[in-house]
Amino acid sequence: MELTFFSSAFCEPCMQTRAVLAEVERLVPLASVRELDVVRDVAEAEAAGIRITPTVIIRDATGAEVFRATGVPTLAQVLVAAAKAV
Repeated sequence: MELTFFSSAFCEPCMQTRAVLAEVERLVPLASVRELDVVRDVAEAEAAGIRITPTVIIRDATGAEVFRATGVPTLAQVLVAAAKAV
């Protein structure tokens, strides 16, 4: 399962989100975080409709979006979404 994390360079909440996602990767062996910078990865950010950083999107094995959080998600929110994506 892939967790896509859209961030920006000077985003304080992005640092907090990185910590949450690192813990998710530690707890959920199937989880893989892919971080994209909205400045460097403009096309992907636009295609995903990203307007705010941080934004986290979780997709299931078919590629369907099962979770989207703007702002800093809680560990519990991401873990519940990860369970839905499995």
